[in-house]
Amino acid sequence: MKRLHLQLHLLSSLLLAIFAASAATAQTADTIATTNVAPGVTHTRFVRNVGPWIVNVVRVDLRRTDLDFEHARAHDQLRTRERVTDMAKRYAAAGTPVIVGINADFFNLQSGEAENNQIVRGEWWKGVKVTDSPFDTFRNVHIQFALDSARQPMIDRFRFDGVVRSRNGALPIIALNANPGADPEATALYTPRFGPTTPRDTVRVTSEVVLSAAGRRGDTLLYLRLGVPSSVSGTAIPSDGVVLSGYGARAKEVDAIAEGDTLRVVLAVSPRPASRAPMQLLIGGWPRVVRDGQNVAANAAVDEGTISRNADVRHPRSAVAFNRDSTQLLLVVVDGRSEKSVGMTTAELGTLLIELGAWQGMNFDGGGSTTMVVKDKIVNSPSDGTGEREVGNALLVLSKRAAAPARSSRSTDTPLTSPR
Repeated sequence: MKRLHLQLHLLSSLLLAIFAASAATAQTADTIATTNVAPGVTHTRFVRNVGPWIVNVVRVDLRRTDLDFEHARAHDQLRTRERVTDMAKRYAAAGTPVIVGINADFFNLQSGEAENNQIVRGEWWKGVKVTDSPFDTFRNVHIQFALDSARQPMIDRFRFDGVVRSRNGALPIIALNANPGADPEATALYTPRFGPTTPRDTVRVTSEVVLSAAGRRGDTLLYLRLGVPSSVSGTAIPSDGVVLSGYGARAKEVDAIAEGDTLRVVLAVSPRPASRAPMQLLIGGWPRVVRDGQNVAANAAVDEGTISRNADVRHPRSAVAFNRDSTQLLLVVVDGRSEKSVGMTTAELGTLLIELGAWQGMNFDGGGSTTMVVKDKIVNSPSDGTGEREVGNALLVLSKRAAAPARSSRSTDTPLTSPR
């Protein structure tokens, strides 16, 4: 009898242990929830105990013609900051509902200016041959995401490639709406997006000429050289034109452009995309983490000069990716800096994107900037103690545009669109 009681006690203890383990497993099991946000757009939130990680994923069908995509600048300006939620409200107020928004490029915390090349609604806002970043271990160009008018997504280390041709020959444009300060001999083109005047430069010999917009031929923008060249920087930028600046030895070449000469300007990127369709948006990040279905985050220090305290430490992350046949866009945020979600390294992010079906993928700005908005609601947990951070730009998924948001009063009549 004692033996029977002992066996029953042991069996009871075993069952209690099994039930307790089952209950614990149920409490700590990975969870996942998916919502259809709009036709062709789904939002998935999952909690993974290994980590632990809280991840939000938006999948967008690039084949749907009732969706639009936008590189949104803070307050529609080159240098300022704005919360992603406020960008979404601004677009909605202009008649264009935002379905999804995610923070994008790294930016200057003081000015809000993004570090990489920028094309907004087909218009060149900023062009650089070397990424404007103070943190690289060497001077180079970062990875960027592009979408052309045919909805073809691209991820590459695009380098700005501009040229201006006159009767005197061709001049390379080293920078667009950015002062090529590291280059003692350079040319730069400044549009009204830069501001009211060109930047002051008291170090190099300078020549600046005002160019009036005269139309376009295919991918070539036409301008007329007007007025007398200025040997002092800080020239007023006309609302219907641009200013061409020559620095150092290039100043003589700019000064030699004849009055009334027609200049032909082509703005492009290198490498040239295989697609013949013009780029509608170009937006930067750092670094690429997936190439052709393989995790390449380990190469980033050599390829893009990443720093260990960013790449190899777990942080909140934002990312953009697309699948092998380029029909599906992935927008991903990973919460971090909390007990519930510790964040990811860039290598862990690459593994996650591949698991989600990414063929190409890149890291956006992360940390306290990491923000995802779905239908006017922040779905992740921004890590800043003050809540959502003001950022420089965002990538938005929109309902088909009914009306574009109001532009700056200094918008050009002939926008600097990307070449075909």
